[in-house]
Parts: sequence; C-alpha cells; structure tokens
Amino acid sequence: MAKKPTATHQEAKPGAKSTKRSVRGRLEDGSANPIDVHVGARTRLRRTLLGMSQEKLGEAIGLTFQQVQKYERGANRIGASRLFDLSRVLDVPVSFFFDDMDEDAQSSSPAAVIKGEAVTTAASPGDERNPMAKRETLELVRAYYSITDESVRRKVYELAKTLGGSDKT
Repeated sequence: MAKKPTATHQEAKPGAKSTKRSVRGRLEDGSANPIDVHVGARTRLRRTLLGMSQEKLGEAIGLTFQQVQKYERGANRIGASRLFDLSRVLDVPVSFFFDDMDEDAQSSSPAAVIKGEAVTTAASPGDERNPMAKRETLELVRAYYSITDESVRRKVYELAKTLGGSDKT
C-alpha cells in the first residue's frame, strides 16, 4: 500500500487573501496559531495561580513537563480530550481556556487559515510584552490572594494603586 504524500501547503480558493496555508493549524510564517497560544497562556495562568508546577500538572494528566511547556507556549496544540483533562485538574470549565480571547486571535481559527483570512497579531496573549503573561504578574496575583485577612488585602490593593499612580477612582 503506497503512502499518501504529505503536503505542507495547499492551494486556497481563488480570490482568497493568501494562496497557501500551513498544516496543523500553524500560520504561513510557521508561527503557532494565536488561538493555540491563547489556550496555552490560559493554561499557564491557571496553573501558576494554583501554585502548581509544570511537572505536577504533567503527572496529573500523564505528560512530561516538557510537553506541558510546549502546550503553554502554543507550540503544541491541545486536543479536546486533553483540554477536558486540563479543565478537571485545574478546576475550571473548558470555556475558561477561551475566555478573554481578542478578535484577532478569534479570526485566526483553522477555518480562517484555510480560507486565507487569518490575521497575525503583534502581541498575542502568550507574548511576554503582555503584562498578564509575565511570571511576575502571576506570582503577584497568587501572593495577593494568599493574604487571608481581607482588610490587609484591601490595604495592599490601595497601596499598589497609589504607588502605580492610579489611586484616583
């Protein structure tokens, strides 16, 4: 039985914005699809807020920490069954992974890539230029919520707003 040749690109419909598409959801330039990057960033966000290591998450879902790393960067796509497992281990609904997705990422769905309508973004959710993707931000949020005394937590919040120059409400 002859193997079917695997193509890295297919011709798109005439009149489409792009004439080629990449396989496995990647964009033409080889970068990860922004939706995969967003889902990975949301996975990293939740894992970090729970104080869970990549190794512990991997153990819980039967992966190595390197595989978890690739998911979190968007380098590897997360399948539906794996997303279901992640939602259970991280104690969030599956929809959590798609929350707060910007319109540019939404327009980069595989269907949009196939049609040649995908939009590449300058700063995706997994991009380190995004302050919500920085480890420092995640650790700060986790430390903030570990303050058990609500009045102390409120004072820390007010202090941070004052120091940041946004104390005017």
